[in-house]
Amino acid sequence: MLPQERPPVAPADLNRINPAIWPRTSARTDGALTVGGVDVRDLAREHGTPLFVLDEEDVRSRMRDYATAFAGSEVHYAGKAFLCKEIVRWLHDEGLGLDVASGGELAVALSVGFPPERITMHGNNKSVAELTRAVEAGVGHIVVDSYEEIARLGHLAERLGRRPKVMIRVTTGVEAHTHEFIATAHDDQKFGLSLNTGAAAEAVRRILALPQLELVGLHSHIGSQIVDTAGFEVAARRLTTLLVQVKDEHGVVLPELDLGGGYGVAYVEGDEAPDIKELADGLREIVTKVCKDAGLPVPRLTVEPGRTIVGPGGITLYEVGTVKDVEGLRTYVSIDGGMSDNVRTALYGAEYTAVLASRESAAGPMLSRLVGKHCESGDIIVRDLHLPADLAPGDLIAVAATGAYCRSLASNYNYLPKPAVVAVSGGRSRVIVRGETEDDLLRGQL
Repeated sequence: MLPQERPPVAPADLNRINPAIWPRTSARTDGALTVGGVDVRDLAREHGTPLFVLDEEDVRSRMRDYATAFAGSEVHYAGKAFLCKEIVRWLHDEGLGLDVASGGELAVALSVGFPPERITMHGNNKSVAELTRAVEAGVGHIVVDSYEEIARLGHLAERLGRRPKVMIRVTTGVEAHTHEFIATAHDDQKFGLSLNTGAAAEAVRRILALPQLELVGLHSHIGSQIVDTAGFEVAARRLTTLLVQVKDEHGVVLPELDLGGGYGVAYVEGDEAPDIKELADGLREIVTKVCKDAGLPVPRLTVEPGRTIVGPGGITLYEVGTVKDVEGLRTYVSIDGGMSDNVRTALYGAEYTAVLASRESAAGPMLSRLVGKHCESGDIIVRDLHLPADLAPGDLIAVAATGAYCRSLASNYNYLPKPAVVAVSGGRSRVIVRGETEDDLLRGQL
């Protein structure tokens, strides 16, 4: 996930659409990129640019892949990756659950009638208002993250006459091989209660002492963009030691185990993405083995994929505005969006694949840096890539695998409106999140 230290090797075919990186329905038709049977040139004319495009069949098919692979377990989509009403409807149709990390995300789910019992509420600093709404709505699980939250939730549950099911987010000490900003299971960070210091065990004691809370399991999330199961095996083994401790100390067998998500996707050539069936089989095997070794019944397993469901099915479409050659170095290709619609490169050195999307080109490769229009030198979408040497203003550039954590992290920096999100399927497009206007930006100002 770190920025490349040397320029990439120019691809043999600048027009190629690698099916491992682009949405499942992507193709070149009459030279232009099509997604869901829709020409990107038509998308740009109808909806403008920048534009987030979601391949509906791709996203739905990945939901089905998870539902099939993890049959008998729970699959909860991590809404932080990208959430809107239409995504919630797709989740409902395909039988998945949902993880939310704020009152706003919960409001989106409830607004379209998503079953609250299929919702898990996360967050390291849930407010009283957020917890109240979660308890009143009857969400399936609340993952507690601190001693203060245990007391706060216990008081609320007693006042509201409810007994919510809770899990404890356990910091297992697993060092996931990913960027430090998206590694979440080591002790020195804001999430969870440490297994190593005994904080997680103390959390168990405090919850079991509150009859108004029902402790049903443990939760762990080791990080993001992880492509193998080794870290999950270590986390499962460490969580099992706590399950044994709970049984020995309290005579309680916790029935659920949530190993979180964070599974990786392919962003550039050479990236590997886990096979969902192999991942499911591997995680089940890990949990079954460690529980058998510890003499425990196998708990009900929950996983929380987000990026792997919505990431590969999304692209971002931009129009080229300026092509500036810096002699002896590279060519800077400026597009009409930037870090306000994709901050991941600036935030933690994310890498992407981008292509000339509005036409094919027979020109040779041009070492380029795809940059935005913001007043920041770090406003970079793709640090180093090769684009055709005949690239010109007005051309359309598509960036692959932007369905996750791009619209979710979008901002109005430099007062740029956030782009629309359109879903494409069967040769048609429809807006599922309206693009902002300047009126929207001014509406809250007095």
